[in-house]
Amino acid sequence: MKNEVEVGGKLQISDVVRVARERAHVRLAEAAKPKIAASRAYVEQLVAGNQTVYGLTTGFGKLANIRIAQQDLQALQRNLLLSHAFGTGELLSTEVVRAMLLLRAQSLAWGFSGVRQTVIDLLISCLNKGVHPQVPSQGSVGASGDLAPLAHMSLLLIGEGKAEYQGEWLDAHEALRRAGLKPIVLEAKEGLALINGTQAMTGIGSLVVHDAQLLATVADIAGAMTLEALKGTLRAFDAKVSQVRPHIGAVQVSDNVRRIGANSPIHQSHANCEKVQDPYSLRCIPQVHGASRDALKHVAEVLEREIYSVTDNPLIFANEQEVISAGNFHGQPVALAMDYSKLAISELANISERRTAFLQDSSLSGLPPFLAQSGGLHSGLMITQYTAASLVSENKVLAHPASADSIPTSANQEDHVSMGTIAARQAGMILENAKTVIAIELLNAAQALEFHKPLEPGPGAKAAWRTIRERVPFADTDRIMTGDLAAVKELMASGKLRGNVEKAVGSLH
Repeated sequence: MKNEVEVGGKLQISDVVRVARERAHVRLAEAAKPKIAASRAYVEQLVAGNQTVYGLTTGFGKLANIRIAQQDLQALQRNLLLSHAFGTGELLSTEVVRAMLLLRAQSLAWGFSGVRQTVIDLLISCLNKGVHPQVPSQGSVGASGDLAPLAHMSLLLIGEGKAEYQGEWLDAHEALRRAGLKPIVLEAKEGLALINGTQAMTGIGSLVVHDAQLLATVADIAGAMTLEALKGTLRAFDAKVSQVRPHIGAVQVSDNVRRIGANSPIHQSHANCEKVQDPYSLRCIPQVHGASRDALKHVAEVLEREIYSVTDNPLIFANEQEVISAGNFHGQPVALAMDYSKLAISELANISERRTAFLQDSSLSGLPPFLAQSGGLHSGLMITQYTAASLVSENKVLAHPASADSIPTSANQEDHVSMGTIAARQAGMILENAKTVIAIELLNAAQALEFHKPLEPGPGAKAAWRTIRERVPFADTDRIMTGDLAAVKELMASGKLRGNVEKAVGSLH
């Protein structure tokens, strides 16, 4: 199938997005099946031999020294899910839950977790049939895996908890039945294998970083429009500048802004003006936007390594006949990366808000105060900058590194944790705020360009302006503008704004 994703291969963030949002069909790679079978056979050998192995024949965490009788091994795994499904807060979105189901199946499919193929098959079937467990967003400390979120996710497999099917919340058993599926009875190791991992933080993080990288290009479009509206210079975006400080992101941003602003009558109108250089929020767009791009690229690389990883404990090495208890469930790599992404996304919003403020300040911009056609009687776009300022200030609080904190759990057995899922969730909040801040800049830049008529912006900025004007008319009088903001955000989310600019100037980075 063309729109198909194969579990047990090298998945990328784009594959996670396709499954989470586009409902791409998922299947288990044929090459994975023998490894899964061998891993399970070794687990069954250990159980049959009455071996003492953590998580197979013992309790969990601080209770690892308690031996479990053979006849209680199924109950042990079921009890683990029931007891650990203790999350709270708002529910994770369907797309995040789908990402979690996919990534959990992916980790198990490598054949180092000792689960039966039946477990992986049911995870995949839930994705393909659209059965989505109810998963609260809070409760993970990001080590020993995303225990609470993954336990809630995994309840579905045993017919417990709640699940959504075809738009209706149902008891999980009923949701499975309607989808033509049946719950399973977990065997030794399988409950633990389902909840030991970083799939909540990685699922959230993958979707956030994917969207943030798209937002970075929209930020370039907004910055280029503002540069024209403020009669800034393109000289700072000359390719020679980035050649002597060749950070990849800065090179890409400079190229984007140059092409968006190329052949602009507005730019040409002030080619020989007396201004020497622009304020940093204009002149340093390549350096600031570019640094955020480079940071997000690094975060994406970390997440794709995590997607390709086995995050279970203990690990089952069937070929070597060995079980190793280790720490692959610890979320620190993802936690640090997601905290880094928080800073990168916040900075796109920070510099955007400064450009909006510049557009509204007539003493600096040469434009009407607050971009109002009849200032005084009308306030124009004044309050839009207040909202942007509020959001960037909120982002500064959210950007505090979650991974800087650690609280011991499980009676000090699990004495250092990552808080990676908190970092990922906060990154998502920052991203939503940043989208709004950049949409506010686009609203202001489109309004400001009107005051340069009959001069027009360059083809790229003009395409963006026209796209916005299809949905948002010029504000010649005061009006409720929340609908205008929503319209611009929809143009950003749909890709129409970027797409129309690219039709005018070619593909953007």
